[in-house]
Amino acid sequence: MLKNIFGRIWAVWGIILFVATMLLFTIPFLLIKLIPEPKRTVRFIRFSKVWMQIFLNGIGCPITVKGKEHFANGENFIVVCNHNSFMDVPVSCPFIPGGNKTIAKVEIAKVPLFGMIYKMGSVLVNRKSEKSRRDSYFKMKDVLASGLHMAIYPEGTRNMTGEPLKTFHDGAFKLSVETGKRMIPTLLFNTRTVLPPEKTFFLWPHKLEMHFLSPESADPGATSSALLKEKVFRVMYQYYSENAKPD
Repeated sequence: MLKNIFGRIWAVWGIILFVATMLLFTIPFLLIKLIPEPKRTVRFIRFSKVWMQIFLNGIGCPITVKGKEHFANGENFIVVCNHNSFMDVPVSCPFIPGGNKTIAKVEIAKVPLFGMIYKMGSVLVNRKSEKSRRDSYFKMKDVLASGLHMAIYPEGTRNMTGEPLKTFHDGAFKLSVETGKRMIPTLLFNTRTVLPPEKTFFLWPHKLEMHFLSPESADPGATSSALLKEKVFRVMYQYYSENAKPD
């Protein structure tokens, strides 16, 4: 009972701090919009990282990032990340080394002010529209061609099961095979504790971790993404199982 009460009080504080810091960064973000791509996204990610560091520390959720050395200079990647909570996107993208965009729901872009910021770092998709899903795939190719990283959550939606991962969709792996871009498997830890998917209006302070693993790629000459998907799933499943700690 006390935890539920505190979690809801803390959620109020989280909203206040999020809005206050968002307003503080609105002017820099508006100025960044004037810069052409891909420099616009690179600057956007830098400012977003500062914003999120202030916000996460302010709500008692400092983040530790491991494995940044896997991002080789001069190479951009497809970053595939597990998805346990609404906290995943604001945590992952700002802390990926270098400019990047993420695949994101078009509905959230309609939120006043925040939607404008959200769109700057996203490839938007309406999952109910086949045309939108097809168009987003080509936009992701454009992002990679511009030299930016592309962040994708291959589970598609939040993992509400008791398993470390849900079954992966094909898109990210097809993208890797067709573009020749290597993938960096990425695991987020404790975001489900901070924003539990089964609770509404609840926020809990807890340390967060983001681990980048060694790059993976399809076998030379491969034309199918199935083996790459299986390999990356196995690597991420095992790593999460071995490194997830009880709350």
